[in-house]
This record gives sequence, structure tokens and C-alpha cells, in this order.
Amino acid sequence: MKCPFCGEENTRVIDSRPAEDNSSIRRRRQCDACMKRFTTYEKVEAIPLVVIKKDMIRESYDRSKIESGIFRSCHKRPISVEQINNLVEEVENVIFSLEEKEIPSSKIGEIVMDKLKGFDQVAYVRFASVYREFKDVNTFMDEIKKILDN
Repeated sequence: MKCPFCGEENTRVIDSRPAEDNSSIRRRRQCDACMKRFTTYEKVEAIPLVVIKKDMIRESYDRSKIESGIFRSCHKRPISVEQINNLVEEVENVIFSLEEKEIPSSKIGEIVMDKLKGFDQVAYVRFASVYREFKDVNTFMDEIKKILDN
């Protein structure tokens, strides 16, 4: 592992333990050259996943797209970055538990909306308004009525 401070190739593991989510390993390392310490996380590499977009174009799965969509929908809400990261992890766990090689973007959007619905209703409506491309106020109101009826 290359040292992020000095670029030296020789670093050693000082401590190793499961990360909080138990899906990765947290390693504390020390550089042999500059003696600085840093943390790395080791994760099992998942099956390469291809996302099928609305226009049928296929592209590699990109976690950052889910993160940015959720971050935007949670803007100015009383939600911590840690809560958002946990939500993204939950969405990813559902996606990868399907064990599919290809997944439609619409399925990913539905999974995100399902998780947001129980998490924060305002964030849910914000995400839904972009995801479902609300054309007018009536469509928006229909979605809000669905939330209020539950």
C-alpha cells in the first residue's frame, strides 16, 4: 500500500478489524519511511454491474450517482452525512443482493425511493419529483396524497 503522505511503497498494517458495517475491513497502517499513520478500508469486490438507462444505453454502475441524487434530495434537511452514507449502503446492499449482472436504472430509482419513503418524506418527494419527472402540480399533489394516506 502506497503512503498517501510521502508516496513510499512500504507500509505495514498495525491494526486490522471489521468496519462498523461488517462489510469491509478497517486497517490502520504506518509508513516505514515517514512514520505517519493512515487508515484504509478493504472491501470485497462485487460482481461488475451494468445499468440499463431509459434510452437502453448500458453503462457501468456508479455509486456516486446514487449518492448525489440522495444528497440533493436531502439538501437542507436535518440529516447527517453518516445517515446518508448508511442509506446509500442500504440501497447498494439491496441492489447487489439481487445478484443480477444488469439492472434497469428504473429499478435502482424504485429502490432509492422505497428507502427514502421511510427515511424522510420531504427527501422522498424531492427525489420522486426528479425521478418520476413530474409534469405539473397535480402529479406532485398525487404523490403527496399517497404519503399522507399511509
